Amino acid sequence: MSWGFLRDLLSGVNKYSTGIGRIWVAVVFIFRLLVYIAVAENIWKYEHDEFECNVKQPGCENVCFDHFFPISHIRLWALQLIMVSTPSLLVVFHVAYREKRERHRNQKFYKSLGKIDGGLLYTYLISLILKTGIEIFFLLLFYKLYNGFQVPRLVKCDIRPCPNTVDCFISKPTEKMIFLHFLVATSALCIVLNLSELSYLIFKYSIKRYLKRCVKKPQ
Repeated sequence: MSWGFLRDLLSGVNKYSTGIGRIWVAVVFIFRLLVYIAVAENIWKYEHDEFECNVKQPGCENVCFDHFFPISHIRLWALQLIMVSTPSLLVVFHVAYREKRERHRNQKFYKSLGKIDGGLLYTYLISLILKTGIEIFFLLLFYKLYNGFQVPRLVKCDIRPCPNTVDCFISKPTEKMIFLHFLVATSALCIVLNLSELSYLIFKYSIKRYLKRCVKKPQ
């Protein structure tokens, strides 16, 4: 697929983000998307061909590989990037709705279409909650599928049609484990950034509403 669409989507949302949100976009671009395209994709490119077992029983290697790698690391990472970026569409659609409403009524309803307030604030908060939930879901999925973020050098397989317990060897396990840990670290960083931005926005607009009430009371 073309990752240009994902880049354009995140760039479009970037102008409606806070400073923390812009840091999140930079992390997704540099430490996740570019690393995926430039390096990680090549590491897992021939993982099935380089997976070897010490028997030549037809079908044994295939079933063992499918058992230990039910979903490819790299495909799951790509799916995670797409899913994490999808909630940003909510913000894009909301801003597009604002613009269409102003054009349709030929009247200016908002001081700034890019300002996070009113309904756009709630949409932005929902997108942050969804992004955080998706990140946590994929971290748990990686943990369950890959034995606690580990890539062993040797795995033992006794699934039919293997004649007995056979030894299977994973190619470049150290390199794969380093990038798996890097993936986990960047996901954790994105979760922290999302929660920080969520807390900042809630705190900021709570204070703003409180000050408005205090101003109205004397009047």
